[in-house]
Order: sequence, then C-alpha cells, then structure tokens
Amino acid sequence: MKVVILCGGIGSRLEEETKSIPKPMVKIGKIPIVQHIINYYKCFGYNDFILATGYKKEVIEKYYKNNKNVKCVFTGKNTLTGGRILRLKKFFKKNENFLMTYGDGLTNQNLDKLVSFHIRKNKIATLTSVKPPARFGELKISRNRVSSFKEKPQLQNNWINGGFFVFNSKIFNFISGDKIMLEREPFQKLTKSRNLMAFKHYGFWQCMDTMRDKNLLEKLWKKKKAPWIKLK
Repeated sequence: MKVVILCGGIGSRLEEETKSIPKPMVKIGKIPIVQHIINYYKCFGYNDFILATGYKKEVIEKYYKNNKNVKCVFTGKNTLTGGRILRLKKFFKKNENFLMTYGDGLTNQNLDKLVSFHIRKNKIATLTSVKPPARFGELKISRNRVSSFKEKPQLQNNWINGGFFVFNSKIFNFISGDKIMLEREPFQKLTKSRNLMAFKHYGFWQCMDTMRDKNLLEKLWKKKKAPWIKLK
C-alpha cells in the first residue's frame, strides 16, 4: 500500500525555522520530521512513499534524491490539501486503498489496526481521531462514523482530526481542483454520504504547528522518550 505525505505547506508559524526550508524538513533531533514520519510507517512494513511537495520543493528533492522508495512530486506552490491529493490521482488504480498523512505530525498508533478498521468498514475514507488540546477541527462521531465535521470551532472538548488517513481512490471524485481544502468540502460531502469513518486513537499524537510544538517534540526526542519510535 502506498503512503502519501503532504509536504507542500509553508509553515508560517514556524517562520524562524522555515525561511530557508519547508516545514516537513524542520528537524527533531538531527532528523527532519518527515523522515520521522517515514520511519514510523516503515515500522509497519510500508516502503512506497509519495511526497506531495510545494514550497521549497528542491530541499526535499535533494534530501531524497538517492532514495528509491521515496518519490517527490511537485503539486504546486499554493495548492491546498485536497488539490495536492488530486494531483496524485495518476499514481493510483481504480478502487486502490492508500495511506495519507500530513508532513508535520507524529503518533504512536497501531497502523495495522487502522488499516484493518478501514477495510472492515468498507468506506471511502478513514481518519484518525484524537483528543489533543484545542485549536483543531472538531468531529462528532456516532458508531465510529463521522456525523459532523466542523473546522476549528471556538470551543471544543471532543474528538478532532489527527490525520493518518486511509483512503480509497474514490476520494478523488470528491475533490474538484487545486483550491479545495480536503478538510472542508470533501470531508463535508463524505460525511453526508456516510463515507467518512473515524478510528479513535487514545495514545500519543502531536502536530508541529508552532515553535512550542517543535520544542516539545525536541524535548521528548532528547530525553529518549519519543513515543513514535516505541511502537513494539
């Protein structure tokens, strides 16, 4: 199964780190966060990666130029998340399942269980739902199916979208172009058609949106307490 990692974002809230490199290349320890993500997927036997690049794509391309298992695909500098996925349509067959995540988040969830859940439910999309601090799009979940998806509400104490998706290639039918954000119109349509499932993860999850987030991940790494490398 192929793994898509969205690596096109600018990372404006990490400006001191991202003036010269794209956000996925910001290092935790001495390793870019996107490589931490790749290592995590490899723990579960996945070795076919597509990096959807954008801002400062050449930095990512240079880093992976000799890695035959990583394909870097430029998906536009200003393309939104849905558009980046749509631009990868040619790499997938009809009815093919694939994994996808953002290039700035880490977790310790069991991918085998996530994929089994997706196959068992037989829907178009499965996302990982988590319960971190506020700031994110809120989900309402009924019997593991997403019944409501709200982008970044003012108040929340519920499940949120943590990334780490499994998609069927039918997902491309829900995205119309470059300016489509996956987390808005496509997810709303999938929700209404009862095709968006949520796999609840109760363990570690952390994105890297701010320097505070970056420093937290760095601290875990330096103390050798990084949950994303302790998967067995």
